[in-house]
Amino acid sequence: MGNWAVIAQYYNGESYRTEFICRGRETKDQAREELRAVLHTYLPSKNIVEKRRRVYRFADQESYLVVIKGKLTEWECTLRIAELVSDSTDPAVAKRAQMEEGAAEVADGPQDRIPPGY
Repeated sequence: MGNWAVIAQYYNGESYRTEFICRGRETKDQAREELRAVLHTYLPSKNIVEKRRRVYRFADQESYLVVIKGKLTEWECTLRIAELVSDSTDPAVAKRAQMEEGAAEVADGPQDRIPPGY
């Protein structure tokens, strides 16, 4: 199973939601391709009648802001890729994430650790 996912994050009423669009992609490139494939078709789980869609790319090239103008409202959502770096039911996930390409770049920053007893 891969460590990469595509997620959508948005406000729904008074709550903040994170929705997984897809999980288990083997590589970052596969997740990035999946992300780009859903940019122009993704709709939230609530009903919205789309009149216009604007897609903005953030400077990191891996996150997008999707703004959908509906009949009555405007809805905003951030679509991005995320890497699973820790899983309490599978400690091997953290080790795999550290070994994969790109882990050396973030080694100076905060690190996930496996809690004692796992």
